[in-house]
Amino acid sequence: MYLSVIGSGYVGTTIAVCFAELGHDVVNVDIDQETVETLNGGEAPIHEDGLADLVAEHAGPNGTGRLRATTDYEAILETEATFLCLPTPQRDDGSIDLSIMRAGAASLGETLAAKDDRHTVIVKSTVIPRSTTDTIAPTVADAAGKTIGADLGVGMNPEFLREGSAVRDFLNPDKVVLGADDEQTRDVMAAVFEPLVERAGNPAVVETDTKTAEMIKYANNGFLATKISLINDIGNVCKEFGIDAYEVADAIGLDDRIGEQFLRSGLGWGGSCFPKDTNAIIAAAKAEGYDPTMLEAAVEVNEHQPKRLLELLDAHVDVAGKRVAVLGLAFKPGTDDVRNSRAVPVIERLAARGAEIVAYDPVAMENMRALDPDADIAYADSAADALDRANACVVVTDWDAFATLDEEFERMAEQVVVDGRRVVEPRRGMTYEGLTW
Repeated sequence: MYLSVIGSGYVGTTIAVCFAELGHDVVNVDIDQETVETLNGGEAPIHEDGLADLVAEHAGPNGTGRLRATTDYEAILETEATFLCLPTPQRDDGSIDLSIMRAGAASLGETLAAKDDRHTVIVKSTVIPRSTTDTIAPTVADAAGKTIGADLGVGMNPEFLREGSAVRDFLNPDKVVLGADDEQTRDVMAAVFEPLVERAGNPAVVETDTKTAEMIKYANNGFLATKISLINDIGNVCKEFGIDAYEVADAIGLDDRIGEQFLRSGLGWGGSCFPKDTNAIIAAAKAEGYDPTMLEAAVEVNEHQPKRLLELLDAHVDVAGKRVAVLGLAFKPGTDDVRNSRAVPVIERLAARGAEIVAYDPVAMENMRALDPDADIAYADSAADALDRANACVVVTDWDAFATLDEEFERMAEQVVVDGRRVVEPRRGMTYEGLTW
């Protein structure tokens, strides 16, 4: 099939190149000329494991030609279906802001006004239940002068991609959710994903209506965020009793009702999805008159973890005027994304204590600079440079490379290490505190 993808962020770029890998012809539409030129040059605009190789294979002068990018919406007219992969940022009250989505939907509709054949629009962005039918679909239809169902199909296909493993997650899904309110739209969506279902060994295909598909994404992320916060809360209790939280987690993970995944207690969750999605469904539930206390508790525990890490550091060193190494800035390993990274509140609290902050991350330092260019942070060229003469170290992101810093820790002025991710092994001469050890 010939597909168009509007938006070339983490989700848009990933699904565009993965659809090309599955044999579809794909045009990626974005308003940013630099991003378009990067893709057309055969390079990935973001850091994501496996993405660069697939972009080079399918885009650019040496690619298969199945993926190209443009700023021209007119390219959509040649395609059979369009995926909307636009940001839905969080407002101050936690609710989602659909203004970017509405603008993209309007531009899409204005373009589709010139198309005679039926076109299918598939919302990939995470939106609150009823957003597709009540806001996005009418915006496209009004701008296009078309009737929903008759000559315009609109569906919802939530994504379940984890940054750092997004390509692998897309090509090896545990489920594919196809949300549509008419059979013809659902058939088109099924045809799009047929090559994926065959390649991935027939994962579960969930066919449902649009608002249920929207809710499945929020329920999925809300459940995982709550599971992480629960194991962090249990880990905090274990710490008070001097019990190894990971030994406890290994045991309870053997219960198939619980499962072993997402039981690594530590600094908590961040990124672009869990915080935004959890806050959005909380705000949406309250707008409907329901107070989701469990989800609110999950957020509260998550916000507490950076404070707890600094309290452990305070017990061993007064950091005022002292050099403190911060290892890890990305919200998780395998990505350069610093949105809602736990490093941000950790660094803010260190700065409030008067610490001299020196930070290192293998890939995320430029993004942290861009996030807060005025922050008083020194960026090191390596973990060794960050640790050199440091009075203390806090580990924020569980990059594998941080687990092997034996000689590097010996370069510290005082070997005080507070590990928020259970990466570092305690050793002789080191004052070590694991957040939930």
